[in-house]
Amino acid sequence: MGINEGRVVIVTGAAGGIGREHALEFARQGAKVVVNDLGPAEAVVEEIKALGGEAIANKDDISDFDGAGRLVRSAIDTFGTVHVLVNNAGILRDKMFVNMTVDQWDDVMRVHLRGTFAPSQHVASYWREQHKAGTPVAHPRIINTSSPSGLYGNIGQANYGAAKAGIAAFTVILADELARLGVTVNAIAPTALTQMTAGLEGFVAAMEAEKERTGFDAAAPANISPTVVWLGSPESDGITGRIFNVHGGSISVAETWVAGPGVSKNARWDPAELGEVIPALVAEARPNSDMAGQSRNANSRQGL
Repeated sequence: MGINEGRVVIVTGAAGGIGREHALEFARQGAKVVVNDLGPAEAVVEEIKALGGEAIANKDDISDFDGAGRLVRSAIDTFGTVHVLVNNAGILRDKMFVNMTVDQWDDVMRVHLRGTFAPSQHVASYWREQHKAGTPVAHPRIINTSSPSGLYGNIGQANYGAAKAGIAAFTVILADELARLGVTVNAIAPTALTQMTAGLEGFVAAMEAEKERTGFDAAAPANISPTVVWLGSPESDGITGRIFNVHGGSISVAETWVAGPGVSKNARWDPAELGEVIPALVAEARPNSDMAGQSRNANSRQGL
């Protein structure tokens, strides 16, 4: 018996990479899985069936609102309900901002932001209907996918980072809005070597060096899935509105924006006064984080 025995789970972008590992691990833990992807989702379904599990493939575009509705309906029609939605689908269109096209911006926003909003809207509406009918779904869960780029910033990813930051904020807000229905909403900010990250030479080199040093393949996508599968289980009751950094065998809580050093007076500031005030506040404040979520020198940039 796994920790998700009998539960119905939708995983978007699950034909490969991290999404595939999510789908397989949910199946190992007893869940029935809807494998959503525009790519070869059937191959993952066959892998799940070979494990003795149940799964169906779905090729709807989750950034299309009606398509997202069909995805959720496919889970309900096939398995009778849906307990967990994992919003994993994503794309990269990396480019330095001054060279970024409107299409590169819009494509990333559409897949990441709209592709998280649309399935979440449909599944939340279903859970709300069940709740109002007196037949609430047990332990309903949404798990979103943010990124260190969205939480901490990364050069060349203004579009991707902005979308992933939006998903983090969406997670916090949605957790508050859906709490009355018993829904928990969390997110992960994963670091792994996948088809999406294979072109990031510095990141690949760092991951290879870490593997050589430790003997552990910390970059394997499968390392991300245990956290997601646990968050999708009944065991995660009470954990909501949080974003978790996940890499290899490491898990940490990404703390949201907080108000740092400040100053106030009982009058409106004159701009001429702020030449001393604002630099002093910045000097006192914690520097922005690097891609590992650690404070960096304010004059340096690190990225993966």
